[in-house]
Amino acid sequence: MKTDPNFGYAYGSTNDYENIQQMSVLTVEDLMTLEDYDRNRNSFRDDILIHKKNRLVLIGPDISVSFEDRKTIMYQIQEMLRVEKIFHRNGIQDELDAYNPLIPDGTNWKATMMIQIPNIDDRRKALRRFLGIERCCWVKVGDAEKVYAIADEDMDRADQEKTAAVHFLRFQLPRSVYQIVGNGASIAIGIDHEAYNYVVDPVSTPLAESLCADLE
Repeated sequence: MKTDPNFGYAYGSTNDYENIQQMSVLTVEDLMTLEDYDRNRNSFRDDILIHKKNRLVLIGPDISVSFEDRKTIMYQIQEMLRVEKIFHRNGIQDELDAYNPLIPDGTNWKATMMIQIPNIDDRRKALRRFLGIERCCWVKVGDAEKVYAIADEDMDRADQEKTAAVHFLRFQLPRSVYQIVGNGASIAIGIDHEAYNYVVDPVSTPLAESLCADLE
């Protein structure tokens, strides 16, 4: 048995966790060339917009959480390569190395949290009030305990006075939790910050089904 220190539970064999990671990681061979992507972009984007809609949840009036998966991250990479006109293999690999950590690995959910307040002055004030909010976002499956987000593992996005408008979250699920997801347990998500307290319980059926698929 092997226990991964980041997850806190044992896998059945020494290769289980490595195999899960390898299945989720994107490689150069998974991507379209710039020419192929340009030819297929419209249909691919239309498909992605529908897919992303099913993985989006609004928590209260000002915050959205968009759950990422292999497909959404592939779209972001393809768009980045297109905009930056990156076609050399080393440059493509750099983008893969930057984006692959945002793909869930079968034991967690990963998401982009956005504070969406159109008025600039109002948003600036809210970012000060919401200091630390990225650590107050949680998911809950059935009767299990809340699982709070691990935020911004790649870099600090907040400072001592204000939070950022965008955060990257990882919800690392204990084995006891992700096993009951497939049994039809309801999924809730919420934020319990002192200045922003909202719950969505349960999340929509399309989102729940999509999150369940992330753990298969």
